Amino acid sequence: MSVGAPRGLASSGQKPITEILHPLSAAEEPLSPGPDVTATVGGDKEAVLTNGTPVETSSPASASSLFNRLQLDDDLEADGRDPYASMETRDLFVTVDDPKKHVSTMETYITYRVSTKTTRIEFDLPEYSVRRRYQDFDWLRIKLEDSQPTHLIPPLPEKFVMKGVVDRFSEEFVETRMKALDKFLKRVADHPVLSFNPHLNAFLSAKDLNKRQGLALLTKVGESVKHVAGGYKLRARPAEFCAMGEYLDTFSLKLGTIDRIAQRILKEQSGSHREYLTELREYGTVYSSWAGSEGDLRRPLEGVAGCVTTCCGALEELSENMSQDFLPVLREYVLYIESMKNVLRKRDQSQAEYEGRLEAAILRKQEDRTPIPMEVEKCQDRVECFNADLKADWERWQSNKRQDFKQLLTGMADKNINYYEKCQAAWESLITLLQDKQTEDKTSETN
Repeated sequence: MSVGAPRGLASSGQKPITEILHPLSAAEEPLSPGPDVTATVGGDKEAVLTNGTPVETSSPASASSLFNRLQLDDDLEADGRDPYASMETRDLFVTVDDPKKHVSTMETYITYRVSTKTTRIEFDLPEYSVRRRYQDFDWLRIKLEDSQPTHLIPPLPEKFVMKGVVDRFSEEFVETRMKALDKFLKRVADHPVLSFNPHLNAFLSAKDLNKRQGLALLTKVGESVKHVAGGYKLRARPAEFCAMGEYLDTFSLKLGTIDRIAQRILKEQSGSHREYLTELREYGTVYSSWAGSEGDLRRPLEGVAGCVTTCCGALEELSENMSQDFLPVLREYVLYIESMKNVLRKRDQSQAEYEGRLEAAILRKQEDRTPIPMEVEKCQDRVECFNADLKADWERWQSNKRQDFKQLLTGMADKNINYYEKCQAAWESLITLLQDKQTEDKTSETN
């Protein structure tokens, strides 16, 4: 194989190997410094890397009535230009549902039913149904990250919750976590490379997961990372990946601010807001009891009580939307940012290792005309693989992000409109009732 420049490096203005192999000129301008990355220059066992064809998926359309009324022509045209959209083939369907609580002498935990339907030949049966707990999902993600280092692995919901603030066995918490686990598994199953990972196959089909061997392997991998040799620094991250890093920093800042404010709002709602709802319900009850002692005013007073009850219910639904729909999406993308940054760091490390090995090979070639060793070519292949996979996953992530936030924000607008429409309709019905009552009184006086 002839040694050429990695696609991601050549497209970003860096020199191909054929140029670098010539003696370095002292007048040559040094490359701008990039982020510090420690490179592996030891003889570690080569990892198996895969480069899959990027395939676009479309998230399901929002069920909200407002979203159905919106015509987002610009986004639809952008999706129509996506060269990967027409290549999507759905032959693996997964669902996470039916949470169950298990109590033993040692621990209490929740399991979820994982249902699979597929036509893939890698599976022995067309349908499976197994039960998995959170730590099983965590095992799957670790195995995916370890065996597919060039790909973006979707994040899991956070394992730990603050005791005394959130009851992890409450119906609301379990429902929210179940939805997050379902989204994680669907994202993996829709991915053109991750969905063929043998660990996913075992997770979906095996009655009992044998995780001991996998964890032992992970320990070895972790130890090899701790003993990385050398201290080579990346010369310059290619411009397109610099742009990715800058975007993630900005997006993280904005999203983190929104998440913190939303968390404070939710905390206020769980305290003073609940007190407000309690007072409001008592306020409606007063009108109901008053109506029992008033003959002529009974219907209008009962109408006011009904309006207050309707507004209480509408306000409660609006509050639940933030905790069950809005915040989980924010948290998922906060974690997604960290996952993407992690892949970027690994890409930089791979490039730094390649540059370090290449520089050493050039020096040896100048001294005794030693041919370029195969390990340099392998490093080059690894960088190419990282660049291609990362760019494909980036486009996929951006597309999913647009769909998710479009769905989230239109759903939020629709629920707010629905809240005010319910309140308006309730009070308008009271006006109609009062007008009818006034007409009846006039008719009675005339007679």
